[in-house]
Amino acid sequence: MSVNVQRHVVGPGSDDHVDAAWQLKERIRRNEGVLRQRRNFFESAYQRSTVYLYVDRANDRLVGFAAVRRDGYILFLAVAEEYRGQGFGKRLVANVADEYGTVTCHARTTNRDALDFYRSLGFRVKRRIDNYYEDGGDAFYLKLGDEDGIRERLANLLSR
Repeated sequence: MSVNVQRHVVGPGSDDHVDAAWQLKERIRRNEGVLRQRRNFFESAYQRSTVYLYVDRANDRLVGFAAVRRDGYILFLAVAEEYRGQGFGKRLVANVADEYGTVTCHARTTNRDALDFYRSLGFRVKRRIDNYYEDGGDAFYLKLGDEDGIRERLANLLSR
């Protein structure tokens, strides 16, 4: 991880970095067709969550974020395209795994990149939910596996 990238945690009730998170989410929506939430829904969920963020101090740019409910459910996970492949998504999930007993999320059944990413970390599909998204899209409900070593492997990412 670059020395210029700094980790932040935003607690529930705060809207610190919400505009930058919204802008990142919208860039991803435009470019990839995923993360299609309305702004008021997004902001409300963000403010009710604990949000883990990485910010590049060199250009004051949001690298990525994970907004998480108090039960370990990841509401939003996003990493800016130019920072992908550098381990930031893994570190965000590792932060969540380090803090919560269970880590879960939903992913569009058509979002192969997200599904491949989550599977590579040990998430397993628990069920399919038809018409889950507001636009009628289907989702998989995913849970981080309980196999020995997964949490430890993710926790090791935090120590790097």
